[in-house]
Amino acid sequence: MHVNSETGRIKAIVFLCLAAILWSTGGLLIKWVPWHPIAIAGIRSGIASVVLLLFWCVRFQKLPPRPSKYKLLAAANYMCLVMLFVASNKLTTSANAILLQFTAPVWVILLAFWLLKEKIKPRDLVVVAVVFFGMLLFFIGDLNGGGMIGNILAVLSGVCMALMIITLKMIKDGNPLEIILWGNILTFLVAIPFYGQISWTPGSMLGIGLLGVFQLGFSYIFYTAGISKVSALEGILIPVLEPLLNPVWVLIGTGERPSQYALIGGALVISAVFYRSIMEQSTAKMQTAEVME
Repeated sequence: MHVNSETGRIKAIVFLCLAAILWSTGGLLIKWVPWHPIAIAGIRSGIASVVLLLFWCVRFQKLPPRPSKYKLLAAANYMCLVMLFVASNKLTTSANAILLQFTAPVWVILLAFWLLKEKIKPRDLVVVAVVFFGMLLFFIGDLNGGGMIGNILAVLSGVCMALMIITLKMIKDGNPLEIILWGNILTFLVAIPFYGQISWTPGSMLGIGLLGVFQLGFSYIFYTAGISKVSALEGILIPVLEPLLNPVWVLIGTGERPSQYALIGGALVISAVFYRSIMEQSTAKMQTAEVME
């Protein structure tokens, strides 16, 4: 039994690594497709919806259930998240886009305090301060590359991710894959007015196909298959591959380089978010131990 359990855990780690690697290709592929960002977001989500729906039907032998109002709200937040992220990738460097989106946990802290009346711990205030300083460096670094509007959209995508996380807290049942599926369907439908501007070329078709099938579709299949079978620490560590690898692929593919300020700001953001995740895990373990005693 132990061998089977360890084999399952290793397989889950591989799945999570694959998900993070596939997510990290988004910056390069988005820059590769020469369309309006909303059209890219919509077609990408439309293709991903087909992949995820087929996976759902094969796995559960039925169609996904009708979404509740909170699931639709979470799906709407997801839609705004992906649209803003694609737009930010077009208007600023991919490093800025992904690392500023990675500030989402800080927005969760602030929005949970405002909306859910959750208390803010002293260490959370330190994390917020460090992340905000890191964000400031991105905007200072804008003098060396990237666009101010793109940076703002990237921050807003992080806010939308935080809103989605908070909305998910209000949902008592259901599979998170439902939210991703409905969110992609909603994104495809809302983006319909922008499809008339699309110019189909072999390069753009390949790029959007990779985005929809692999970068968004299979990545979430791998993620949902692996996340429940790894430790909390592994679940925190492995997704960090995405913001680390995203700028690397773009550098290799396009030669785009983030500014020194952005690199420093990104290091601060990742370190602060990682520190908070580790501390939250440690606190949860201590509380569980106290209850068991």
